[in-house]
Amino acid sequence: MTMGVEDKARNAAEKAEGKVKEAVGSATDDRELEAEGKAKQTEADLKQGAEKVKDAFK
Repeated sequence: MTMGVEDKARNAAEKAEGKVKEAVGSATDDRELEAEGKAKQTEADLKQGAEKVKDAFK
């Protein structure tokens, strides 16, 4: 069984949110918001990776 569509959508939405935060932070010279955005993207990537690992062992 592969990663659920819901999980994929949730991870994609989190990554998109992170990209928006990063872009807004960069445009407004808000380093904290930019870092938040990068962290959100990394979190989404890690969740997706963990789901893939779980799927590999099913």
